[in-house]
Amino acid sequence: MDLASYILNDIKPIKSNSKVTDLMLLFNQLTFSHIPVKDDNGVFIGSFSETDVHCFDSDKPLSEYKYSIEPFFVRESTMWLDVLEAFAKNSTNVMPILNDKNDYLGYYELKDIIGLFNDTPFFSEAGGVLVVEKGINDYSFSEISQIVESNDGKLLGAFVSNMSTDLVEVTLKIGNTGLNDIIQTFRRYSYNIISGHEEDSYLESLKDRSDYLNKYLNM
Repeated sequence: MDLASYILNDIKPIKSNSKVTDLMLLFNQLTFSHIPVKDDNGVFIGSFSETDVHCFDSDKPLSEYKYSIEPFFVRESTMWLDVLEAFAKNSTNVMPILNDKNDYLGYYELKDIIGLFNDTPFFSEAGGVLVVEKGINDYSFSEISQIVESNDGKLLGAFVSNMSTDLVEVTLKIGNTGLNDIIQTFRRYSYNIISGHEEDSYLESLKDRSDYLNKYLNM
């Protein structure tokens, strides 16, 4: 997926010899969580956070607060999922972009990258969402795919949504079929079903039997 068309450059990095008041004014005008900074030679050195800036003396130059600069960035060649991860790790909605020579090229906005994610078949195609869990040394994506496809399902996407020392949780988007037969097959392969966004008739049947038994015992 080509991200070049999403590179923005309408807001230029602020210079480190600018006053804190200049940066405060920028934050007041924008909805950015961070603003990129360049040194006196025009070299990108990181970004200032809006949260930190409110703690600065407004009359001082930004150069006195270099210790607060956050150095995160991505390359123009960085894959879009890694870009999304960089946004999450740094709690930002603006991601500076450098080329291989460390030249500043511009920035991505979080809403644009999330928009790309929303356009993938995982979200845009009709289908059911299934979350399964198994021992971290026992699961495999090849097995998961085989289970889905053996029940005439189409795997539209899958990712590891949670992981602990012993267990891994995988979220699946499945099209082309109902989930019930797939759920039963996952159970036969010793997967725990965390959730399925479609009726699970097996669980419904158990619930109906339990309700019937409770009524019988309470007669």
